[in-house]
Amino acid sequence: MEQLLLVEDDAEIARIIKDTLTKEGYTVTWATTGLEGLEDFQAGSFELVLVDWMLPEMDGLKLCESIRYESEVPIIMISARKEDADKVEGLQGADDYLAKPFSLEELKARVASHLRRWKRYNNKENTSAKVQFQHGLTADFDKEQLFLEGEEINLTQKEYALLKLLAQNPHQLFTKETLYAQVWQQLELEDTNTVTVHIKGLREKLQDPVKTPHFIQTIWGKGYRFIGEPL
Repeated sequence: MEQLLLVEDDAEIARIIKDTLTKEGYTVTWATTGLEGLEDFQAGSFELVLVDWMLPEMDGLKLCESIRYESEVPIIMISARKEDADKVEGLQGADDYLAKPFSLEELKARVASHLRRWKRYNNKENTSAKVQFQHGLTADFDKEQLFLEGEEINLTQKEYALLKLLAQNPHQLFTKETLYAQVWQQLELEDTNTVTVHIKGLREKLQDPVKTPHFIQTIWGKGYRFIGEPL
């Protein structure tokens, strides 16, 4: 579950934003001042930060600057300032800018978009070399090799493509339709058995039990997700 930090001194606005994002499945930590926000950021681990511009103790611009010293985490600035010059200034430290009042649907869409990019960024960092997972699995995506307990596993092209897609997006649920579209480059999935058969073959080679999986988890009625934990 993604961890978000919300730094907003207006209690009513903060409550609405926090409730909205919590319903979307995010864990939201709320800070009421710039300094409190910085302390929370340094003490925790967050995938995205929402920062109001006008904050007590430390304004949003300074908070963005302080966070940037430590992290490239996505930052969305929210502000009552609507002039173009204000947006340009705000975007010097933040990745995105939302002028108040804003649509909650737009807020949700922007948060989801930034989180997707952040995950891809981190996955690229993680997969540039060998990645070792618990339970003996090692993936070398540069060389397209996979090892289990030191022994190389021979995968078909489709099996490897499935595993790479799942592993590079850990804990993300993929429907069979999405997997088929991504791996087979076909939008219409008339027979779900194609994906099922390849997932089954992949599991057998990974020695991954269906009921107590280490790598590929089935979400019944929905699809699959990769749950391997990196060492």
